[in-house]
Amino acid sequence: MNTSFASDKLIRYAVAYVFITSGLMKLVSAELANGFMSLGLPYPQIMLKLVILLEVGCGILILVNKAVKNAVIPLIAIMIAALLLTKIPTLHTGFVQFAFNARLDIVMLALLIILYKRHPK
Repeated sequence: MNTSFASDKLIRYAVAYVFITSGLMKLVSAELANGFMSLGLPYPQIMLKLVILLEVGCGILILVNKAVKNAVIPLIAIMIAALLLTKIPTLHTGFVQFAFNARLDIVMLALLIILYKRHPK
């Protein structure tokens, strides 16, 4: 088995798992939905539904290996927004606390970039 192919599959499965579960939790958890809507984004209910749709939809596309390069683009934007809106503000508590809070966001962003670079359009 080609090691690169196996690692690509593992990365796809991990990324899909995180985004699909994240989108579904925003859909079923009032606490998560309220936290999202309190970020100060314009049209928070529409933005929440859009993010849920993108996370679940793009996660499924990545899972089934369809349009992966196109599917990671909105997820990269979501991860950058998550870092800027929810993690950067924690820098005042210290860099180590920020690094801890941002660990999943940074790892997911790196994995999305790897998927983007490795998949043809």
